Amino acid sequence: MEDEGIRADESEAQRLDRNFNELLQELRVAQTGVQILFAFLLTLPFGARFGGVDTFELVVYVVALLAATAAAAMIIAPVAYHRMLFRRGQKPQLVRSAHRMASGGLAFLLVSMVGSVLLVTDFVAGRVLATIVSAAAAVWFVMLWVVLPWRRRGDGD
Repeated sequence: MEDEGIRADESEAQRLDRNFNELLQELRVAQTGVQILFAFLLTLPFGARFGGVDTFELVVYVVALLAATAAAAMIIAPVAYHRMLFRRGQKPQLVRSAHRMASGGLAFLLVSMVGSVLLVTDFVAGRVLATIVSAAAAVWFVMLWVVLPWRRRGDGD
């Protein structure tokens, strides 16, 4: 399997194009999840039972909604960034910035997803179970999205 590094048969410009295209493919997957979660959070207050939330649930809702908003903005941003820099000879800066935006977007997505789990489980099952389930979800996301890839980076494979 090839890594993101320089291949012997490609130029710097080709590598940057490949890296940017790979990043856009990854963002397509994340963008769908963000959009579905964002839509869910936007419609939630219009449900009849939402009026029964307490202050804690309202705060969790607002944090989850704002995190989903930030995630959507950061995950979509590389496309807008590319449009603004198109044919300006700034592909290296674009790839670096898009990588940072995607990473930030995933971090906000994690916060929003865990917040959404906390909100829903608190509402239907109670605060203690919601806290346990949400903490487990947070650990699971961090393990899959951060710890395992970070460990793999050190393998040298």
